[in-house]
Amino acid sequence: MRVVLQRVARAAVRVDGRVVGEIGRGVLVLAGFTAGDTADTVAWMADKIAGLRVFPDDDGKMNRSLNEIGGAALVVSQFTLYGDARKGRRPSFVDAAAPAVAEPLYGGLADALAAHGIPVARGVFGAVMAVELVNDGPVTLILER
Repeated sequence: MRVVLQRVARAAVRVDGRVVGEIGRGVLVLAGFTAGDTADTVAWMADKIAGLRVFPDDDGKMNRSLNEIGGAALVVSQFTLYGDARKGRRPSFVDAAAPAVAEPLYGGLADALAAHGIPVARGVFGAVMAVELVNDGPVTLILER
């Protein structure tokens, strides 16, 4: 499982011009899955995201977690995180999990974050989405398990 996490002031995702998910302060989670990922992988990642101290404290140091600031998460599936462009000019996606494997893991990640008390908005699995965000910092991390 691979995640690109961006601290945001706000973020939204649209499908066919219609907002399907939006948040204020929190994190945008772009999540990609590979064939070996399991519910345990997803649970680990949700714990990591919920507890990750990427928000500033009163001294401006990254010392607060999503839970501590009352932030939300916008979770968007992104199989292209497993794109391999080392050879040729067209990326290969053979390492990305098949949709039948990835979709329940994607839903599981959103549900696991919600179980941590985090308000969660979602994109639409498999849809062509327009993602808008105001990156805060900017703070962008790549998490992998």
